[in-house]
Amino acid sequence: MANENLESKRWFIAIAAVVIQLCLGTVYAWSVFKNPLMNMHGWDGKSVQYTFMLLMLIIGLSAAFGGTLVDKKGPRFVATIGGILFGIGTLLAGYADQVGNIWLLYLGFGVIAALGNGFGYVTPIATLIRWFPDKRGLVTGLAVMGFGAGAFFMGKIAPAMINSFKEIDEAGKVISSGVAMTWYIWGIVFLILVAGAAQLFKNPPTGWLPRGFQPAAASVSAADSFKLGEAIKRPQWWMLWAMLCLNISAGLGLISQHSPLAQDVYKKTMGLLGDLTPDQIALVAAAGGTVVAVAAIFNGLGRLFWAKISDNIGRRMVFLIMFSTQAVVYLLVAMGYVSNYYLFIVVSCYLLACYGGGFATMPAFAADSFGPGYIGKVYGFMLTAWSAAGLIGPYVFETFKDQALYIAAILLVVGFFIALVYKPPRAKNA
Repeated sequence: MANENLESKRWFIAIAAVVIQLCLGTVYAWSVFKNPLMNMHGWDGKSVQYTFMLLMLIIGLSAAFGGTLVDKKGPRFVATIGGILFGIGTLLAGYADQVGNIWLLYLGFGVIAALGNGFGYVTPIATLIRWFPDKRGLVTGLAVMGFGAGAFFMGKIAPAMINSFKEIDEAGKVISSGVAMTWYIWGIVFLILVAGAAQLFKNPPTGWLPRGFQPAAASVSAADSFKLGEAIKRPQWWMLWAMLCLNISAGLGLISQHSPLAQDVYKKTMGLLGDLTPDQIALVAAAGGTVVAVAAIFNGLGRLFWAKISDNIGRRMVFLIMFSTQAVVYLLVAMGYVSNYYLFIVVSCYLLACYGGGFATMPAFAADSFGPGYIGKVYGFMLTAWSAAGLIGPYVFETFKDQALYIAAILLVVGFFIALVYKPPRAKNA
């Protein structure tokens, strides 16, 4: 009976994990806020882009630290702190827009919300890996699917909210962008949902395994797991780090400019040249938000799909497929073969599916290689690759706009060759 209760409990924890990740994943809809902030305050693209770069940097670093806290303090404590910080940071970002202070935006969204996001992100992954040794790829894919899909809701809802809360004076001047009120509402939602769902988190009893499950001989058991200090001495840990960093760099570069890129393609497809009317501007903005939202669905679905496939064909093979196909697609886009808006949507969906697939497959890859016993620290610290990618990808796409797609393809080719030569580490005592 006790085992049946634990079997049931782990699925409730999985549901709570998805709720948390849905909220945290809304940061991927950042691009829908970019143009309204620039237009309202006269901030240039690079200045606004620094918010997203800082966000990604801090998320990765806080996830590394949060993974250590999960192993020490338990998942409920870390996820609760994450929810509180993420909500408060989003509220502060709203105030930054209200008063027109970009440094406050950096602090609120780029630092405080990012700290909470990293704490909240790593906790469900580390927890579910322990509860689901029999479905490691599937369940981590399910959890981070929520993170990818979160941008769908924000991408579809936020543009309408921004537009409805926008205020214009009698002279036709915009006196409120609508971003502040949008973030105020979402900040409260994040506080309630993330901190509330965190209360369901708990680690399984020591030595617990699902009924009838026997760990595969090829994977590292909990008893033989590598500690963080032991793992980072193996070249395999750094190879996985590099693979994750390269995959994320390409994806984050696209995400950081996704809505503006989609808007440009839409205007060319529809023949909207020169100065646009207010109605046309709203239409173009909605078209950009649609691409962000639709691709976000595949960011989420790709996490579930590739993670589940990795249970069947292996984690390394999944990365080989994702690296090679993405490189080809980025080259096709760079060479001008994807100039139609609707084709751009299809391409975006695939690229975001692979981007999400890397996030979903790597936790199981790390656990297979180094064991689940210290996965909070081992994988949490590996998420510093996310921090590095948060600087590399957005910087490349903002600074080298004409060459960015070619650079992304090169990064992915490098990742392919790393995956090609990867072999699991030998046992600690071998």
